[in-house]
Amino acid sequence: MNIDMIRAAAVRLEGHARRTPLLSSPFLDELAGRRVLIKPECLQHTGSFKFRGAWSAVSALAPETRKRGVIAFSSGNHAQGVAYAASQHGVPSVIIMPADAPQLKIDNTRALGAEVILYDRETENRDEIGERMSAERGLTLIKPFDEPQVIAGQGTTGLEIASQAAELGVTEADVLVCCGGGGLSSGIALALEADAPNLRARPVEPEGFDDVKRSLAAGAIQRNNQMGGNICDAIVTPSPAILPFRL
Repeated sequence: MNIDMIRAAAVRLEGHARRTPLLSSPFLDELAGRRVLIKPECLQHTGSFKFRGAWSAVSALAPETRKRGVIAFSSGNHAQGVAYAASQHGVPSVIIMPADAPQLKIDNTRALGAEVILYDRETENRDEIGERMSAERGLTLIKPFDEPQVIAGQGTTGLEIASQAAELGVTEADVLVCCGGGGLSSGIALALEADAPNLRARPVEPEGFDDVKRSLAAGAIQRNNQMGGNICDAIVTPSPAILPFRL
């Protein structure tokens, strides 16, 4: 996993992903007591950065492999990204989602053409379900963050941040990145290391789900004691994924 994979993903995403802007607000600057720039990936296809990783992973598959279809597990954003990317490539998709995911995300994923299978995140293991169904149906499993091509796609966000910050004359800053499994954080960190080393990626986690912070401090992966009960449903994860943690 390296910067070359991120640059290659950027080429495959060109003309498909939106290049979201860096926005500013004098009101936010006043509240924060400093200059604040926002990269609104909510304007991305399917409403989040997850489309980048999904398109990167689906487009990287060999045609013969891709046409058999893909499978993914997600609380909603990766689900919609994979479903949309698969539909745009004309291939089937199966998405495993927690039963307590927002109904809108479940409905949207189905509307994008995916077969949705629900599971209980408190008692069932989505990794095990995904591996089993992938083997049974001959589908390619695209994990939401522990997958090099997904991280490469998310890392294109960092390439854009580096370029846009330079255009604005920003040469040193903290880049706050919403963090669940760590795919976006690690992808952006790789991109910034290469193109803007004085912009530092800072993972930001939901209260009560600081597994990345504790894992970095301990030097080994730590797990959260709970798996629900936070409004940030998209980034409530049990622990950092292996590859993002290494990165």
